[in-house]
Amino acid sequence: MKRVPAEFLKRIPKADLHVHLDGSLRLSTLIELAQKDGVELPAYTERGMRELVFKDQYSSLVEYLKGFSYTDAVMRSAENIERIAYELGQDAIAEGVRYLEVRFAPQLHASENLTAQEAVRAVVRGLERAQKEHNSSAAVKKEDDLEFYFGIIACAMRNFNQNMSPYYATLIKALSQASKSEIVSIASLELAKMVVKLAKEEHLPVVGFDLAGEEAGYPAADHLAAYRYVHKHFIRKTVHSGEAYGPESIFQAITDCYANRLGHGTHLFAADMIKDKKVKDKEGYVNSLADYIASERIGIEVCLTSNLQTLPEIKSVKNHPIKEMIKRGLPVSINTDNRLVSNTTVTKEMELLVHNVPLAPKELKNIVIAGFKSGFFPGSYVEKRRFVRKVIDRYNMLAKEYGVPLY
Repeated sequence: MKRVPAEFLKRIPKADLHVHLDGSLRLSTLIELAQKDGVELPAYTERGMRELVFKDQYSSLVEYLKGFSYTDAVMRSAENIERIAYELGQDAIAEGVRYLEVRFAPQLHASENLTAQEAVRAVVRGLERAQKEHNSSAAVKKEDDLEFYFGIIACAMRNFNQNMSPYYATLIKALSQASKSEIVSIASLELAKMVVKLAKEEHLPVVGFDLAGEEAGYPAADHLAAYRYVHKHFIRKTVHSGEAYGPESIFQAITDCYANRLGHGTHLFAADMIKDKKVKDKEGYVNSLADYIASERIGIEVCLTSNLQTLPEIKSVKNHPIKEMIKRGLPVSINTDNRLVSNTTVTKEMELLVHNVPLAPKELKNIVIAGFKSGFFPGSYVEKRRFVRKVIDRYNMLAKEYGVPLY
């Protein structure tokens, strides 16, 4: 496939299904809010913060996660959270994102002055404001552009401590006699019940439930009650899996947590990471798992830059398993993970893909469309199909304009 014009990648409709709110602030806003709220930062200039915290390359996952202590510190009020969500919506829309699923851990932002429910409502208000501005624009009204839609994904945390938020501190103190696994299980089930209430009673676009945080040593099994609860109430599920663990973690996400999508799934093909001694044919296990994911159309949320920054064994995009995912027909979508922490956009991620992975024209189109098909769209299935059709038509129109082949 010949080189794809950068302007084409910017203008085509894109979806971002895996983007963390607290990793995607505007850096200028972080500095402004920190000064307003008295939050201490290592520097108060964008250049200084880029040099000290938000880098292009990180030495470890610990260094990568360091920035979240600063972003989370300014996300303790509904006003701040609403603004951050609004700006994220604006930034996504500006680069051609027309479907956005924003994920965050409401309990992480709960405090004496803000409930987890209020944090979710604030995010919805911010994104609705960005949505209304775009959808009422002249371009959309003239059908020269597509409307923008969004959904919220609530994240339970695999691991937390009392220093991460007042909510967690209170919970840990109240359950001082309980085991760590019991505490995280209670927290995730409480979040699951809140998600169902907000989605079904308040009719907010809370479209999914996720499990985030440190994967190694903190199994999804601790959160089965929460996943069963949301599954019973028709909430869609995704799980961060296959980052620190291998295929078994992905299998557990699908079978025990009813995952409709997988966050990252980077070690899907790492047969050497299988620990279960009962699995004698490890390559056969991986092949069966990959075929199952492909046939069931379980979406994989790939975040290229983030993976390069947190998984040192992946030296470049050329070494990323996305090539094998595409080869096997898996429904892959391209996502940002953290726009600030990884200093990226969906357009940049698409550029990384087309510049480093040999793609047939049809494969590029399939990846773009997979982002919309795999989305937990807040409307009905019929409405989603209608929107996806518009996405396909616009992609085809822009491909013709820029001379990009479709097949």
